[in-house]
Amino acid sequence: MGAHSNSVPHPHLGSATRRLAQQVLVICENRIELFLLEIQEEREQIMRALWLSLVAAVFALLAGVAVSIAIAVACWQWSPLAALLILAAIYTVGAGIAFWKVDHIRRDWRTLPSTLDELRKDRECLEKNLK
Repeated sequence: MGAHSNSVPHPHLGSATRRLAQQVLVICENRIELFLLEIQEEREQIMRALWLSLVAAVFALLAGVAVSIAIAVACWQWSPLAALLILAAIYTVGAGIAFWKVDHIRRDWRTLPSTLDELRKDRECLEKNLK
């Protein structure tokens, strides 16, 4: 009976190890699927942002040309230098606002946030269960 009781824990240990390995593989598979899904979403979001930025840039250029012509025509007789300075001020303010918005987007950008959150949770769970 002593030899039998020594051999009993080994089958339980083996099956527990197999279950643990299967769970780890399932978790890894889920994380990889999440990672690939987020990469696809990031790619689509970047493409959408690029197209919208291009369209916005074209319309902004057309509006800028129209406003520039209107200001130049309205102010040219009064003072050509004033007309050019007014245009320069408008362009400088527009560039500053655009730069501020791009910088704000850049600072708030999080790449693959769900994947990283899930990996942190997995690590915390493992640390808690291994202590």
